[in-house]
Amino acid sequence: MPDDLQLPQLMPGQLLARGVSRHLRSHDFVSVEELVPTPGLRVDVMGLGPKGEIWVVECKSSRADFQSDSKWDGYLEWCDRFFWAVDTDFPTELLPEGTGLIIADAYDAEIIRMGPESKLAPARRKVMIQKFARHAAVRAQAARDPGMVVLF
Repeated sequence: MPDDLQLPQLMPGQLLARGVSRHLRSHDFVSVEELVPTPGLRVDVMGLGPKGEIWVVECKSSRADFQSDSKWDGYLEWCDRFFWAVDTDFPTELLPEGTGLIIADAYDAEIIRMGPESKLAPARRKVMIQKFARHAAVRAQAARDPGMVVLF
């Protein structure tokens, strides 16, 4: 089944996450979607780089989606770099200064502004890499066995 046949089933933010994840692969990052770093927060896309770098990308599909998000700054302590991912029609002047910017669609993305680096402490990095690995493993297992109960 061609990849494009499944696109209409995805929500706008999921389409952005798809393009972002594809682009992160071109930077040798692997990614997961909807990872919970701590109770009350859910990251849209978390990328893990070849040297253990952790990037968080928040996908915003509209002005209303952005304005309803009051938790984004809580993600900063869980990553080395933070980015917003939006489409070409998004009013980027709304996005806070000092954050990364990615323009994306369902097929790819481009980093317009690199998020400033704020390195995680080694203990926090270890915890996040373990959460990333477990999240990815559970998702892979659920894809192979759709009847399996997934607990996060």
